[in-house]
Amino acid sequence: MDSRRGKATRTSRRAGAAAPKGLALSTRDALAQPEEFPRASRAAQSCRGGCAPAGKSESQREKSFPGTQERRQVRELGARAKKAPFLSWGSQPSGAVPLEGQEATTVSAEGPVPSAFSEPHFSRAGSRRRGSSGSSRKLRSAPGPEQLPSLGRRESVPSDWKPRAVLEKLKLSPQEISPAAEVVNRVVHHLLRRLQSYESEFKGISLLRTGSYYERVKISVPNEFDVMFKLNVERIQLEEYCNSGAFYFVKFKRNPKGNPLSQFLEEEILSASKMLTKFRKIIKEEIKNIEDTDIVVKRKKRGSPAVTLLIGKPKEISVDIILALESKSSWPASTQEGLPINNWLGAKVRNELRRRPYYLVPKHAKEGSSFQEETWRLSFSHIEKDILKSHGQTKTCCENGGVKCCRKECLKLMKYLLEQLKKKFENRKELDKFCSYHVKTAFFHICTRDPQDSQWHSKDLVHCFNNCVTYFLDCLRTEQLKHYFIPGFNLFSPDLIEKINKDFLSRQIEYERNNGFPIFGEF
Repeated sequence: MDSRRGKATRTSRRAGAAAPKGLALSTRDALAQPEEFPRASRAAQSCRGGCAPAGKSESQREKSFPGTQERRQVRELGARAKKAPFLSWGSQPSGAVPLEGQEATTVSAEGPVPSAFSEPHFSRAGSRRRGSSGSSRKLRSAPGPEQLPSLGRRESVPSDWKPRAVLEKLKLSPQEISPAAEVVNRVVHHLLRRLQSYESEFKGISLLRTGSYYERVKISVPNEFDVMFKLNVERIQLEEYCNSGAFYFVKFKRNPKGNPLSQFLEEEILSASKMLTKFRKIIKEEIKNIEDTDIVVKRKKRGSPAVTLLIGKPKEISVDIILALESKSSWPASTQEGLPINNWLGAKVRNELRRRPYYLVPKHAKEGSSFQEETWRLSFSHIEKDILKSHGQTKTCCENGGVKCCRKECLKLMKYLLEQLKKKFENRKELDKFCSYHVKTAFFHICTRDPQDSQWHSKDLVHCFNNCVTYFLDCLRTEQLKHYFIPGFNLFSPDLIEKINKDFLSRQIEYERNNGFPIFGEF
């Protein structure tokens, strides 16, 4: 095995093989953004559970009265006070526990701030709407990371934010779509014709449209497109990399002598890095021949399977062109328990989808701080597109005359939430490794858990979206997000995304939810 590791570190087997961690619920409540709220003062931090209700210790109160007579008066007043219950200006209701390290504050007119953990998922009985939608609301600041609220209380979701207005803003008009789609199609078809006529290994290549634009869940502006150039390969044998379930070495079952792909072999292994390098070189040379279009190839991103084009006119558009090997053989064993749609779309649909080809893209497995450059990763983007197109349990869901659900609307809002947060913190690195695929995977799991169309009625958009947010927060806290097709592969594994980054995203989402998603109105 070591001889096949290519350019990357040859001894590490940690990538994709991390054991799932146990449940690790965070006890933070509505958390404010750390960079916008100062840390607690040294005095507040040193106060750990022994503070008086007013936030001062007994010795601190006595020091404020330097005279002996005054001290005697204080003692007499203290003796009298024992006869009656003591309530300071900021004392909490009976049974409430002050936040650790936090000074007591006045109780809000809305009552104590509840936690976000106790209500079961997808229960309509526990509505969180309080007060009128027109009531004024201040953004709630929240305790810092070192301040731990009591469990068992739930944060009410402000009812005065308007998801329909946000979705209306995200709609793509035909006037926006047409010019962008026209330019992208022209560039893509030019490259495709060139590759097909090229007397080389890519002669049999064909087009497969994937991504959010073709799934009809693209948001904001049509500035990103994903295109897959697929190449059929026959009689291949997969060798799983480090029990990952997602990454594989690709070998040919027969002697590939005469096979145009034989030039990319590395000790019988089809080298993903070699093949991607040649694919990228051809595209880079060919864009020079596309007239009347300002195109550049973006610098290669380490570990990425895509060749990214930046088109300058009519506006800047990013096009990810991904090389993919198409295999029409049975899906790998690691997918056996994946695609859990039996109770949602039906066992018959699942069987039909599993009879379709699967794809391998030149995505390198992470190997410690480096990458294993000869590996290929499984891809089911074509199946994901079909699921989103036929997303209802009833076949007439969202069709003309059918009942409209809010599944896609929830997914759009979730994608937009992550997109806005990444834009807000673009100068930081905490959110760099999060992408819309994480959101889409969590969304598929929610659809599996809530398969009935009646659970996604259009009028329940706020409720359904909050369920999506809650589920995604649970995934971040527990560091568990199973790949929808490969359940043994954890997309939130500590080897892939550090816990500190997941905690950061969790705090930002909690803050947005607890304050009615103000970020939807920004940027």
